[in-house]
Amino acid sequence: MNVSHTDHPAGDQPATWDGHRPVRVGVLVTALLAACVAFQLNASMLSPALKSIEESLHASSAEIGLTQTAFFTSAALFSLFLPRLGDVIGRRKVLAGMLVLMAVGCVVAALAESVPMLFVGRLIQGASGPTVPLCLIMLRMEVTEPKRYGTLLGAITAVNGGIAGVDSLAGGYLADNHGFQSVFWAMAVVAVIAAVLVATLTRETKVPSAHSMDWPGVAFLVVSVGALLVALNEAGKLGAANWGLVGGLVVLSAIAFALFWRTEDRTHHPLVATRHLKQRATWAILLTTVLTMTGVFAVMNGLIPAFAQDAKAGLGMSAEASAWWTLTPYALAGLAMGPIAGRLAATYGYGRILRLGLVGAAASVILMIFTIPAHSRVMLLVTSILVGITYAGVANIVLNGLGIVLSPKENPGFLPGLNAGAFNLGAGLSFALLYAVKTAAMPSDPASAGGYVTSMIAGVVIMAAALGTSFLIPKPVEAEAH
Repeated sequence: MNVSHTDHPAGDQPATWDGHRPVRVGVLVTALLAACVAFQLNASMLSPALKSIEESLHASSAEIGLTQTAFFTSAALFSLFLPRLGDVIGRRKVLAGMLVLMAVGCVVAALAESVPMLFVGRLIQGASGPTVPLCLIMLRMEVTEPKRYGTLLGAITAVNGGIAGVDSLAGGYLADNHGFQSVFWAMAVVAVIAAVLVATLTRETKVPSAHSMDWPGVAFLVVSVGALLVALNEAGKLGAANWGLVGGLVVLSAIAFALFWRTEDRTHHPLVATRHLKQRATWAILLTTVLTMTGVFAVMNGLIPAFAQDAKAGLGMSAEASAWWTLTPYALAGLAMGPIAGRLAATYGYGRILRLGLVGAAASVILMIFTIPAHSRVMLLVTSILVGITYAGVANIVLNGLGIVLSPKENPGFLPGLNAGAFNLGAGLSFALLYAVKTAAMPSDPASAGGYVTSMIAGVVIMAAALGTSFLIPKPVEAEAH
């Protein structure tokens, strides 16, 4: 299927494979789902295996947490420009290439015998960062009816919250029985399969007016965001942080961003037109995404599995058992709710459904905080399901959708790319910030869960801030049914 076409206006009829037969949306969705599954494994399959990695590499939890942050930081940086590169040279080509790089990173990590080598592998895997937004843009080129697009958007994006728990279960089982290396080999196999499906079952699409990349702008933006990320991660060490380094990186970030802004004002083919950066449709959604991810991501993908496995302060489960009780029900709930949330957003308004999801996620974490001292497996299960419904099944889906439907038509890869960067930035910040709070609040009694509770309270406060900024996001009128 080596057919190529350029983007069509939202009101046009979807293009066809050969100009006559209707597009097989089911085939397209299958390939896009495979790509999203491959990316999600990189993000969540390791969660129940982190303890195993610590023991195998004789590393501290902070060092392993840093490799997780490296993956999300790399994903954030690649997300800044790869969707736009897809606009220029073709989205299928870029997506397939990202999946191949992901497989290479998995192999490097599987062969790792030290933390630095694992770090490098996770950095390479981060090239897959904008997988979800690229998939949603490719879907948008074929499906323009709001309710249908909303439903399919929800189905694809729901995978981003966990693959029906299979990722966590498989990660826990493999780590417990075959070592953490087997987790990375499994990721590599799935990435190769997804790359083949994308290359053979999807159509090439690009923007007809996009002829070149603004590589100077890319360089300045990557340096700016990268320096800021490293500064924030260093600051997360609190008392052990090198504050001189933090200050220097913040200054470097500001200078690089000023040069980026100047470059975008002067080039004929900007990565991001500065007029778009000034709009609420851009900065409000990016800020909301970062705050949402920072508040909730490490809670469900780090703190709760760690609490379940903690033999002194928690429930003392194995990696596989903790996945059964927390990550699996969380992912199943999100997967089931995703298509419903996408359709509800297109029907009743993206903003309204987003705020319902944020309120529900914050309330669910608060309930989790109150039930932690009881050491109840049942309550841990219930609250994990509630967070899965409200965050993974609603807030995550709507935030991804807003990045697509609010992006300017002349540069459709711009906002989804920045929003994907915001997702990964928030995820990395979540691990750095909430774990720093946990460390700072760690009680002298190892049997106390005070560190877990305090860090989760910090997450709720950050989610409350996300709720506030969500009111600033404009209404995507064309994407909602009338």
